[in-house]
Amino acid sequence: MRPRALVGAVLVGALLTGCAQSVDPIERLGKKAAQRVGSYGPGEGQGSYGPAGQRPYRRWGLATPLAAPPRPPARTAPGRGLPPVVKRVATTDKVVFLTYDDGAEKDPRFVDMVRELRLPVSMFLTDSVVGPGYGHFARLQSVGASIQNHTLDHPALRGLPYAGQRAEICGQQEKVRSRFGIRPRLLRPPYGTYDTTTLHAAADCGLSAIVLWSVSLEGNGTPGRGLRAGDIVSVAAGEGTGTGTGRTLTERTVGVLREIERRGLTVGRLEDYL
Repeated sequence: MRPRALVGAVLVGALLTGCAQSVDPIERLGKKAAQRVGSYGPGEGQGSYGPAGQRPYRRWGLATPLAAPPRPPARTAPGRGLPPVVKRVATTDKVVFLTYDDGAEKDPRFVDMVRELRLPVSMFLTDSVVGPGYGHFARLQSVGASIQNHTLDHPALRGLPYAGQRAEICGQQEKVRSRFGIRPRLLRPPYGTYDTTTLHAAADCGLSAIVLWSVSLEGNGTPGRGLRAGDIVSVAAGEGTGTGTGRTLTERTVGVLREIERRGLTVGRLEDYL
């Protein structure tokens, strides 16, 4: 056989042998990857693990996975009256609700945590504070966060004339619609201050509830008191440094998640209850 023909025969044989040996996709992954695939528990997939095979709840410092929230109650269509003011949700479900204000802090790890833990968080955004950072919140929306109204410029609404309050509330409705393709249903008035004029303006702008809070986080990321079912937790904006007393948004959220875990609660989607 000529040398060129001999080389061709050897290559064809090698290719055929290689194909025969790579039929099993697990073998193609290699032994270490195959061991990772075989290590998943019942009902778990690769998305439940990080690069090192670590479950997300452990990677974020939790002892156990957060329980899935119960099926939310059937929500009735809002009436034509003034929207209710909600400080705490009246429910026997073992859920609390995580809410975040302003949009000043854009911690990229927070997006990863919301995605991996499937946290149904609510983001109340102020346009003048978010500034050019709407892309960050679009990523949060894509992983399950809801986007709600916190006014255009963050003024204390109480005492302002109707025209001014309506401009602040409706203006942010339109801003969110143009950025995210949705119209918020919930309004958190800045500083928690409002009056009857706020309720009328909110109703005219299409909002269905005014959302306050029953618990706010302390500086170390833990609630000021023990959590109870139905609590609305406010996580204020702040540029944490991760050192000393300054803690990032992710670190503060981990603090409250540990308290939720200790209390036998889980995180519910606020919009499902209002």
